[in-house]
Amino acid sequence: MVQPQYQPGDSDDDPPHCRLIVCERGGEWAVALRRELGEAGPRVYETRSLPECWQLLAGHGASFLLLELVPAAVDDLIARLASMEREFPAARAAVVAERSMAAYEMLLREAGAVYFVATPRSLGEVAGMARRHFDGAPRSRRPLMEEIRARLPWPPVRQSAVGAAERVE
Repeated sequence: MVQPQYQPGDSDDDPPHCRLIVCERGGEWAVALRRELGEAGPRVYETRSLPECWQLLAGHGASFLLLELVPAAVDDLIARLASMEREFPAARAAVVAERSMAAYEMLLREAGAVYFVATPRSLGEVAGMARRHFDGAPRSRRPLMEEIRARLPWPPVRQSAVGAAERVE
């Protein structure tokens, strides 16, 4: 089950389609990431399996993922990373693993991982990437075209039944 973890500084103005999702067996990486993010960091959602993580990602397609590489799920993780760009083009994923799994780094990067970490001390860079990802995420639930129209400096134009443009005052 997805476990949202409250952190001081959480607010309702988090991007609606963006979550910080940590997928790992235990919880140690999530704790280390929270420490790096500090009090003002985004809320961390923890999952314990790749299918559960992808279920959450399906509802929040612009999320930033921190995925743990484990020997039993290497092929599944690589396949999911490779399909992410097509299925969730606004999402990004970093991978964490024990040092003994470091030989997979280049293969995971080729599949789509933006970063690979083999020690919790290196999570500062991942925290910075997650912050930048959140800073660039859209804050509105409206479709992009509606958002652009709402920001135009002139009144909106509506098409009439006969196809002529009418100004909306």
